[in-house]
Amino acid sequence: MARIPRQAIFITLGFALAAAVLPDPAHAQLVREAAPARQDSSKTPAPSGKVRVSQEVQLAGDQSWVDTGIDVQPGEHVVVTATGKLRFGDAKEDNGPDGLARGFRDLLRVLPFNEAGRGALIGRIGDKDIAQPFLVGGHRDVVAPIAGRLALGINQPSDDAGSGTYVVRVEIYAPDGGKAREVAKQVKSIPGIDNALFSKIPRRVSDKQGNPGDMVNFLILGSESAMQKVFTSAGWVKVDADVKDTVLHGLIESISKESYLTMPMSQLYLFGRAQDYGWAHAEPISVVRTRNHLRIWKAPFQVHGETLWVGAATHDTGFERDQRNNGVTHKIDPEIDLERDYVEKTLASTGLVSEISHFVPDNPLKEAKTATGGSFHSNGQVLVLKLAESAPNP
Repeated sequence: MARIPRQAIFITLGFALAAAVLPDPAHAQLVREAAPARQDSSKTPAPSGKVRVSQEVQLAGDQSWVDTGIDVQPGEHVVVTATGKLRFGDAKEDNGPDGLARGFRDLLRVLPFNEAGRGALIGRIGDKDIAQPFLVGGHRDVVAPIAGRLALGINQPSDDAGSGTYVVRVEIYAPDGGKAREVAKQVKSIPGIDNALFSKIPRRVSDKQGNPGDMVNFLILGSESAMQKVFTSAGWVKVDADVKDTVLHGLIESISKESYLTMPMSQLYLFGRAQDYGWAHAEPISVVRTRNHLRIWKAPFQVHGETLWVGAATHDTGFERDQRNNGVTHKIDPEIDLERDYVEKTLASTGLVSEISHFVPDNPLKEAKTATGGSFHSNGQVLVLKLAESAPNP
């Protein structure tokens, strides 16, 4: 359960309001310098397989996303080349598929892909509700991390469409080696995940006073670097542990939604210590009130020589009274299995998960209250994900 200190809310929101009134030129250079660089397509090895699909798609300026009708397989090269012009009503000039240069006003826009400029050509593969958009621009060769439908879009707010058209050529090349890579395979069991293991894992996390809280509802097998890679690839953002770090990052990294997501997550305890990592997933405008979030601990033992991460995931849906002290705290969705499933879908969408399983331990936890007094229920299943250590970057 994440309790947000009042001063963090005031400072973070105050900074956002200040951003709306500060003059543009004084901060444009900060925005340009802090914006993440576009991924270099030259780092992706050129496709060696045969062309399976070659198709032209047109995107009008008022279309946010277009279904190409092309289903891709893991490991296939998706090569996209785009031409054309768009014009936004408040822009001084036309822009091409690379989009407009990011400016200070982009802080106040909610774009599908926040790291690229307005009007840039973007893409996604898979379920629209969880697939992470990627920058295409004028040309991009990307290796599909998973099987799914390819969609192309324009990086623009829903209420601020440009006028014009992009003409896009899409070519799908067979995977290197000629065989699709197997990812996120559903398996009945994973060696070492059994009741003997769960006898060493507490069923619930607790607050500092020892009051039982959220349910342990997922496990991850993989190295620390692989664990961090799968979360960041899925769009999760690492959460700051205390208020001072949050404010500092909010000031320095104020050009993206990540600074909003890093509002502090209260410390909960497992294995006698606070979480090793906190991760959040949400849109910036609603993050103060609602966000998907989780805490994760490195277990003090391994499973068949592999690092084990133990996690508790919940979905904040609003605020409620903290029954411990009559303060205000986040209210979680009592259907916590939905958040467990959300973790599975988002991480599996990266192509960095090799195996997925579910385990129901003896005497499963199905109903309880959090440390702050809120109730939740579950079918008792614990999600188990095994990471692909040698998987390529999506």
